[in-house]
Amino acid sequence: MLYKLSSSVALTLLLCACSAPNESSEQQLSGRPAAIEAHLQFLASDELEGRDTGSRGHEIAANYIASQFQALGLAPAGDNNSYFQRVAFRSARVQQESVKLGFRRNDNEWQLSYPQQFFSGASVNQTDVAVTAPLVFVGYGLVSEEFGLNDYASLDVSGKIVVQLAGLPASLPSEERAYLGSIKAKLAAERGAIGVITIHTPQQEKTRPYANSLLYLNTPRLAWLNAAGEPGAVDGRLQAGAYLHPEAAASLFEQEQHSLADIFSMLDAGQHPAGFALSSVASLSSSSAHQQISSPNVIGVLEGSDPLLRDEYVVITAHSDHIGFSNDLRNEDKINNGAMDNAAGMAILLETARMFSELTLKPKRSILFVVVTAEEKGLLGADYFANNPTRPIASLVANVNLDMPVLLYPFADLIAFGANHSTLGQVVGEAAAKEGITLSEDPMPEQAIFTRSDHFTLVKQGVPAVFLMTGFTSKDPEQDGGKIWGSFFAKHYHKPSDDIASLSKEYGPIRYDAGAVFADINFNIALDIANTAQRPLWKADSFFNKVFGKDYNRE
Repeated sequence: MLYKLSSSVALTLLLCACSAPNESSEQQLSGRPAAIEAHLQFLASDELEGRDTGSRGHEIAANYIASQFQALGLAPAGDNNSYFQRVAFRSARVQQESVKLGFRRNDNEWQLSYPQQFFSGASVNQTDVAVTAPLVFVGYGLVSEEFGLNDYASLDVSGKIVVQLAGLPASLPSEERAYLGSIKAKLAAERGAIGVITIHTPQQEKTRPYANSLLYLNTPRLAWLNAAGEPGAVDGRLQAGAYLHPEAAASLFEQEQHSLADIFSMLDAGQHPAGFALSSVASLSSSSAHQQISSPNVIGVLEGSDPLLRDEYVVITAHSDHIGFSNDLRNEDKINNGAMDNAAGMAILLETARMFSELTLKPKRSILFVVVTAEEKGLLGADYFANNPTRPIASLVANVNLDMPVLLYPFADLIAFGANHSTLGQVVGEAAAKEGITLSEDPMPEQAIFTRSDHFTLVKQGVPAVFLMTGFTSKDPEQDGGKIWGSFFAKHYHKPSDDIASLSKEYGPIRYDAGAVFADINFNIALDIANTAQRPLWKADSFFNKVFGKDYNRE
């Protein structure tokens, strides 16, 4: 289907179609700022309308990326000998007026007020939910052999609704804590629970106030669908869930072993509350409207040259989606262009692919370029690929992920998330040093960024991964990289002002030269992995090795 594009966008397409002359040697291969600029200008243009998952604009972006892969000579590596891995999604939106939550203890019954006292998300499994079951308090709801935790010990939750505290113990390391928090629902379902009620805590209120969550009540929930047309990564055993304000939750603990105030005091003292059965029964009901949409991952491959290694793959990922139109009535500009998030990452992936395509001597291992959809919906496109890989999962030796490089200053350092968990750390350090770039420690470990981008879906399948972020040091002494980085996230992240014009007005011209350096580093990381006989290995002492590592990729 043809779409009418502006003259500026048409010019960008023309610029990208024009290849620079082939370099005379591999040593001359380097990223081209002009090519990164051309890609970014198109992918962050208003014509793509914010690239929301399933939208017209995202389809244009996906077709653009596929055409670039084809022009570079990458072979199709999607479904049916195409560049596309089409992902079906179910979008569910809760009907606000339908949500009800009540409790009964002996002859006493009471209802909570929605959404002031509780809220409940949409169900992707059922359009109508109605669950009544006894309650069991399970503390944080954690189980981890590595950390000696089992909040379900001696508790029978089969056929019941578990009541758990939001958050996790501060004593746990940040990345491990984030992962364990992401599997709390799974842990409940595995033990037979049919629902989960989560209690907002005073600690949570300090970092994410209850009122903030109410801003997203109308946001649809997405899940990818398997071949049977059912949600493939959502546990259907959990039929219902709710999130309670602490004042509303206090009534559940009246006349019980501990009051909720006592439990909160334990948290303040750094203690880990033990679980116990509650004497109340909960009834939760809601209705959700379902809609099916589809959106593609785009996948191309550069075949390796070594007969023994060409069936192994270095995976380079970036997400192509953003968040579409803004609902903020205060903004005249309604398009969330996503220039840094993640048009910049896609542009750098395409330039990295160009460098690989122009190598005189092809890498020994194959390079698999995977541009994923629905990152902003919860890493869903990447999760679909990780669970339905177009190449055997055991053949994927490593993942290098490109997500939101902030190209607003000439960065002098990088943060390499995940480098400490595998032998990829040395590879990253050497590639950065070639460009005169140093590696810095994680400046915000509490954010657990390693667990929050597309690569982590492959980590959960056992694939070592690294995710680079531009550091806080600038080569320009007149620019404070950390201040610029922080300003971008505070003022422009997930806002219409993440566009080229707005960012250039505030920070000066986009640093496409920094993007070229970023491309060079990621290219050299992937090339080193591809040409080294030993595949990357998880470090023996890594938590993620113990949880996800395989016999074939452990130290």
